[in-house]
Amino acid sequence: ESPYHYHKAVVSTQSTGMRLRIAERLKEAQNTAAMLTTFNEIDMTNIMALRNKFKDDFNKRHGIKLGFMSAFMKASASALTEMPEVNAFIDGKEIIYRDYVDISVAVATTKGLVVPVLRNVETMSYAEIEKGLNNLGKRARDGALAIEDMDGGTFTVSNGGVFGSMFGTPIINLPQSAILGMHSIQERPVARNGKVEIRPMMYVALTYDHRLIDGREAVTFLKRIKSGVEDPGVLLLDL
Repeated sequence: ESPYHYHKAVVSTQSTGMRLRIAERLKEAQNTAAMLTTFNEIDMTNIMALRNKFKDDFNKRHGIKLGFMSAFMKASASALTEMPEVNAFIDGKEIIYRDYVDISVAVATTKGLVVPVLRNVETMSYAEIEKGLNNLGKRARDGALAIEDMDGGTFTVSNGGVFGSMFGTPIINLPQSAILGMHSIQERPVARNGKVEIRPMMYVALTYDHRLIDGREAVTFLKRIKSGVEDPGVLLLDL
């Protein structure tokens, strides 16, 4: 007889209503959309320099920290305005276009994943976006979100990088047609002007519904987000 004795326990618990609903929606997305993911990488050097230069003044003036999400939200809103098909969705045999940008933001809570919506992002400044995100995040963690807070988004941004994810393929939040996945910032050697430099880099992923969005549009859309984050002046000057 073995001198080692192991106690093995199996515990069965009832899945929560929220967990079941999340599972249903994710499976519905897989069964409905023709999902495809395209990737790119973003050099975070300039946006990190901008944040380091102004973070203290920003905190003093607005009472909140300046993060990177606002840059990605601002770049996404600009790209969605320029490429309305990514902001659209399929309703039966019709394609519905919206002239506004309401971005759903994936927030992990102790009770599960929630996706509150920041509305009219195309009209917002960096500071307004940061304040809106801060408010949504606090309410999500406090369990104070209402159903209407999570209804009606036109696009989703998910930041797995806060948990250390380096690479991933997010699932579309139906009836939306695309979702942007952000990941962790890693220092990597990259070629710049014939030289190898160490830069803070982030992989980004765009999962899109191929029924509505073609590969060319998806790649162009992600490149516009890349451009807007790598060079914030592009957005400030509306280029």
